[in-house]
Amino acid sequence: MNHLDVVKVNLPLKNVFRVSKGETTVKTNVITVLNNRYTGEAAGSVHYGPDLGEIEQDLQSGIEQIKLFESIDLEALESVSNFEINPVAKSALVGMIVNYLSGESKRYPWEILNLGTPVGVKSSITIGIEKPKEMLEKIKNCDYPIIKIKMGNEEDIMVLDILDQLEGKEIRVDANGGWTCAKAEEMVFHLSQKGVKIIEQPTDAEFVSEWNHIKGKKSDACLIMDEGLNSLEDYKKYSEFIDGVNIKMEKCGGIVEGIAIANAAREDGKKVMLGCMVESSIGIAQSLYMSSRADYYDLDAPLLLKEDIARGITYDMESIAVDREIIGGPKIMRDVIEKYISQ
Repeated sequence: MNHLDVVKVNLPLKNVFRVSKGETTVKTNVITVLNNRYTGEAAGSVHYGPDLGEIEQDLQSGIEQIKLFESIDLEALESVSNFEINPVAKSALVGMIVNYLSGESKRYPWEILNLGTPVGVKSSITIGIEKPKEMLEKIKNCDYPIIKIKMGNEEDIMVLDILDQLEGKEIRVDANGGWTCAKAEEMVFHLSQKGVKIIEQPTDAEFVSEWNHIKGKKSDACLIMDEGLNSLEDYKKYSEFIDGVNIKMEKCGGIVEGIAIANAAREDGKKVMLGCMVESSIGIAQSLYMSSRADYYDLDAPLLLKEDIARGITYDMESIAVDREIIGGPKIMRDVIEKYISQ
């Protein structure tokens, strides 16, 4: 008989995390644990949610369905991926099942899914929205070579001047849908002139059909869709308007759907980025497992936490690696997680 636990944890951040539509200093996520060993993580968006009540309700619904399985195998994984529950909760259950299949078979998680070994993964580090002067200081003092700047507010034009003062860093920009079409066209032009090649979500999803116009014919910026692209069906709907897609496990419901989106995008010659919510290395793990399907990585979430709650994924500046002991997934650090359990 398989045993399933659900643990709610409050994860303090090193600094206030701000995007165009929200901010937080503590992130509350939900950890699922199978047989006291195999984990998954449900991490909602700072702005878009869902709220914890919905996550917990859908996790419980998913767990009740899993209890009905005669066995947990690849067929069960496919079934979980098709559960009609919120994708944030679904992702936690999918990740947990993948880790279970890895641990029980003594095979690496990516081998279970016929994926390549994670190598050469280099992530950006995110700097949230601040006053331009504060952002400049943070960027200048940041040792990481790949920096993603959050934009999407009234002071963005002033932030452009910062870029002229930087050397030796690759700058990416994420507006989180905070620009109008007119402002997006202006910002994409100026950012392209300053050497920015990757720009995420310049407008809300409802205006994606305008992105080809916003980009113009002279810009070589890669406009990547994040918010609003949550499934393979979404990708098919928007693919003609975008240069790439940011796949997050919590948006698409886990690695099975994530692989399907990545495969479709690559077949179309689109770029694939793997992104994250504010989460621990438990949540990041699925993205590392499918890293061979991606071009860019924005998987810095554990670095934003005061303390990670699991081991098995290591960060060396921008480089991310999985330990040889990753079979079965990241291992919860019991002494750490106990400090953050939320009742």
